Amino acid sequence: MRVIKSVNEMAEAARELRAAGKSIGLVPTMGFLHEGHLSLVRLARKDNDLAVLSIFVNPTQFGPGEDLQRYPRDVAGDIEKCRREDVGIVFVPGADEIYPAGFGTHVEVEGISNVLCGAIRPGHFRGVATVVAKLFGIVRPHRAYFGRKDYQQTVVVRRMARDLDIGVEVVVGTTVREPDGLAMSSRNAYLAPDERMAALKIYRALASARGMHESGEKRADVLASKVKEVLSEEALIKVDYVAVVDPEDLRPLREVTGKAVLAAAVRIGKTRLIDNVVI
Repeated sequence: MRVIKSVNEMAEAARELRAAGKSIGLVPTMGFLHEGHLSLVRLARKDNDLAVLSIFVNPTQFGPGEDLQRYPRDVAGDIEKCRREDVGIVFVPGADEIYPAGFGTHVEVEGISNVLCGAIRPGHFRGVATVVAKLFGIVRPHRAYFGRKDYQQTVVVRRMARDLDIGVEVVVGTTVREPDGLAMSSRNAYLAPDERMAALKIYRALASARGMHESGEKRADVLASKVKEVLSEEALIKVDYVAVVDPEDLRPLREVTGKAVLAAAVRIGKTRLIDNVVI
């Protein structure tokens, strides 16, 4: 396994791999790896000749007052986990490598970036789209792997790759959960014991509404109201949004007649958590 910190070195390694006819699977992360990330690594290894995992806490996707400085980091531990998973290359660039002096280009995916989490975190998905476009250009993967928990992110990245004809297949892995149902997230490390217990309500609320849908309820407002009702039972939870949206363009739905995404974002103390289920 190689650990690469230089953009030029990573780009050269990618050129050599492609010239040798090797396929590359990229797992972009901000580090502090958990089983959700590692499940994507396994998909990348299965589908490709070599898996590349990037670790970069991207400053441009954090807004003022957000948790950029305290975002959990454990690069040494992450590298060891990658070694155990037979990752081929771990790419760990610094901010000055990704955004060198004079950098002035940004990627904006209109419409779908400004709803749901984008409405609450202005500029977040501009930062996501920009850094992912950079990683695609540097690593030159054939496929890139993202988790379904960050559903809006998967839609934004897939649209960007399609609109710009980047030629990378975006693969979405299933949400990996703790045994009690909480979606795995690096930010779960922020939670105090009582907050961790409160966070269980998120998936329980979504699952409750999904059960209503499976029993025949099609009205989106009724399903969303069920989620809010269950979340309201926990005093520590403050709801950012609950929405029922189209899985392709994230437009709000009035009725679920085909596939839909039931999504929620909440704050527990200083921690913001998101989750969703496909119905």
